Amino acid sequence: MKRKLIAAVGVAGMVIGLAACGGSDGKGGDTADKASGAKELTVWLTVDAQKNWPELVKAADDAIVAKHPGLTIKHEYYGWPDKNAKLDAVLATDKAPDVVEMGNSEMIGYMSTGAFSEVDPAKFDNSAAWLDALKQSVTFDGKTYGVPYYAGGRVGTWRKDLAAEVGVTAAPKSWADLTSALDKIQAAKGDKFSALYQPSPDWYAAMSFVYDAGGAIAKKDGSAWKGSLSSPESVKGLKQYKELLDKYMHADKTKDESDRPVVFGQGNAAAMFAAAWEGADAADPKSDKVGGLKDKIENFVMPGPNGKNLPVFLGGSDLAVPSKSKAKDVAAEWINAFTGSQGQKGLIAKGNLPNNKTDLGPLKADPKTEVPATAAESSWFVPTAPGWGQVEKGKVLQTMLQDIGTGKKSVEDAAKAADAEIDKVINTK
Repeated sequence: MKRKLIAAVGVAGMVIGLAACGGSDGKGGDTADKASGAKELTVWLTVDAQKNWPELVKAADDAIVAKHPGLTIKHEYYGWPDKNAKLDAVLATDKAPDVVEMGNSEMIGYMSTGAFSEVDPAKFDNSAAWLDALKQSVTFDGKTYGVPYYAGGRVGTWRKDLAAEVGVTAAPKSWADLTSALDKIQAAKGDKFSALYQPSPDWYAAMSFVYDAGGAIAKKDGSAWKGSLSSPESVKGLKQYKELLDKYMHADKTKDESDRPVVFGQGNAAAMFAAAWEGADAADPKSDKVGGLKDKIENFVMPGPNGKNLPVFLGGSDLAVPSKSKAKDVAAEWINAFTGSQGQKGLIAKGNLPNNKTDLGPLKADPKTEVPATAAESSWFVPTAPGWGQVEKGKVLQTMLQDIGTGKKSVEDAAKAADAEIDKVINTK
């Protein structure tokens, strides 16, 4: 799962490092970790850490070596596209790393097959306050198999200049505010313009409406999972999503969301519900065909049609300890040094959302970060079922949403078909 920094969070300031001494080259002393007998720790992270916050990695290394003199810490960095193939290959040997970074929706397949060790949440800072969706991402059958690292959410982004042209001078606080403003913009711009650019196959957005209505992708029925997109609640959310598409999305409904920042930057839309970094990407001089788009866009917490903020999918990363690790205790200590209270300060300073609600408090009080921090408080996560990876791989949700968006099938029929596909694979390891 490819990641991007949450640039729209916009936290300024210097990185706050972890207080530590020693070094990560094994020269901090002549005794290794006596409790576990570990003399070496291997940490696998993605290139995000290598490129964007290497000082935080070093600070965690230094803290652990200071505690365990003689310990050598080795790092390997990998890109998102080839990460899982490399991990799968090494997990089949006795050379497993001790710490691995995973995309949060990738955790399920590994937790369900016993690839990761259970960890004690009490040993990690702020675990009682982990963001809801992130906590779900490291939990399987009531046990914890990882630690949330950082998060990135979704927000509403719109052209405040276009809103002002139709007499709207404040970002929407309610569903009525939003739809009223979009109605005015759509009427002013005509039916070839998208008041809201929302590619129909974007399941991250669509499922926010499903969960807002009280539905779910799938639910556990006894010991098994069953698709629940055809439940009355889910259908209600899908119909609310389709209503948006029908009224405000006047571009190609078969396309996915991958080029949404480009489309927005070209000036073909007034608003979007998207990952927080997409507005910044659209306003980049390379994408900005409007001119001065940076000063014309505004982020807001996306209101939902059922009276609350729309729950968002939180992307992000988790850290896990493979079951074959020979240094599980020290691995857990390293994870806490990296993702704990001080580590979160450094990650926040780099433009990420923290892994816990405690650290969201100050961000909510800062006008620069109020929107993404507030949006992240209400979140949802995919079913933590053994076969979720097969559902995702089969693009079941995208197919359903494309059928709904193009009118190929009714909401009810598309949802029933999706449930049937989900039920085939969701309980398969």
